[in-house]
Amino acid sequence: MSSSASGESVTVRQDGAGVAGGGGASLSGSVALVTGASSGIGAAAALALAREGASLALVARRRERLEHLTQTIVEHGGASLALTADLGDATQARRVVEETVDHFGRLDVLLNNAGFGARGAVEDSDPENWDRMVGLNFTAVLRMSHAALPHLLQAAHDGPRGVADLVTVSSVAGRVPRKDNSVYSATKHAVCSFSEALRQEVTGRQVRVGLVEPGMTATEMTRGGSQAASAHGMPQESWLHAEDIARVITFMVTRPPHMAVNEITVRPTAQEH
Repeated sequence: MSSSASGESVTVRQDGAGVAGGGGASLSGSVALVTGASSGIGAAAALALAREGASLALVARRRERLEHLTQTIVEHGGASLALTADLGDATQARRVVEETVDHFGRLDVLLNNAGFGARGAVEDSDPENWDRMVGLNFTAVLRMSHAALPHLLQAAHDGPRGVADLVTVSSVAGRVPRKDNSVYSATKHAVCSFSEALRQEVTGRQVRVGLVEPGMTATEMTRGGSQAASAHGMPQESWLHAEDIARVITFMVTRPPHMAVNEITVRPTAQEH
């Protein structure tokens, strides 16, 4: 069965199991908040985490798509809350975290996934796009992480897993800048530095900070948009799928408490850079 809230095929059931418990319910009793959850990697990750037994708070701007995904999760035995927000607004991060905790009583996993990309040479680019990239790709990550951290620390201290997770979806572009992608790469590089510094601050208190850096992945942002040029002629059938990245995220947050996978870079086999 598939969910197509975004026009993308997102697997709901695997191995004949429903959403809740399909992966052994290793996140049973946990609550995960996913930003950018209305399509692509965010939607696929939400479904993957639900299969592991987590309750989901889904954050994005598009209410109808969030409600469709929430319905899919609930119909398959999970628990889900749709929260409409524009994380470019400085007030929204704290609100969605507070509403999540008010509804579910806790927060164990934060997935910073919302993002925006616009390619172009510096001299030809629209600075408003720069502002949007900085605001959503970086500043929103800071705000979400700051708002969620007290709850993650509490979950690590008294939760059944003995650990909490803060994961951010970055990009290979943060490690390998390319021409015509300067500001996007800069925001992703900043996320890399922030994540490593934050990891050092909280790892001794059982909060794991992880960074996932996908290569070329077929999502709304890349298919047919300016970011598609980042493929440099690589055929779309060889790109990664949102579900590939969801599996990486799930792997990261379902390790035993003594094990932290801090960074995973994943590219299509055919991608050189």
